[in-house]
Amino acid sequence: MKNVSNQYPFPWGFNPQMYYMPQNPFWFNQQMYHMYMNNLWGNSQVYNSDFDTMFTRLKDYGPEPFVIDIEEASKQNKTFRTALWTGEELQVTLMSIEVGDDIGLEVHETGDQFIRIEEGQGLVIMGDSQDKLDFQKRIFDDSAIMIPAGKWHNIINTGNHPLKLYAIYAPPEHPRDTVHETKADAEASERY
Repeated sequence: MKNVSNQYPFPWGFNPQMYYMPQNPFWFNQQMYHMYMNNLWGNSQVYNSDFDTMFTRLKDYGPEPFVIDIEEASKQNKTFRTALWTGEELQVTLMSIEVGDDIGLEVHETGDQFIRIEEGQGLVIMGDSQDKLDFQKRIFDDSAIMIPAGKWHNIINTGNHPLKLYAIYAPPEHPRDTVHETKADAEASERY
């Protein structure tokens, strides 16, 4: 095994080599080593007790530079809407739409929108007015939806599990640090 303790010294004299078991070469691996390093130096990522799944604290990280596994973050999200990154010209939000529910018919007059489905299935409808929604498509995992400014649209969860997605608004649509636990919370905030 490569001596990693000289490359990345651990505080308190911790030596990762002492956990290497020759009879089981997979006992200690590079991923576990970096996991401990990230936790020691205050990385925003935290790990579950199985040491195999990474979870990221879901909050607004903008406008600072930021990199994330967007698929995992989308699947992890349990709120109706959480702003993940808000900048001057762009915003990324995570959404989880309950079974049989929808986002709600809406229009963004001044900005385009991109939506990607990460988990689940549903239906997207769009049109030039609330009364003329003449565009309909079924959506599934990995579907990408482009919504031009001025188009009325809605996404309906037609599956048996929450519909997990992320949306990109250009320019930003919601205030920085937006978190709507439920659709009712989102609707209440739009009234004010």
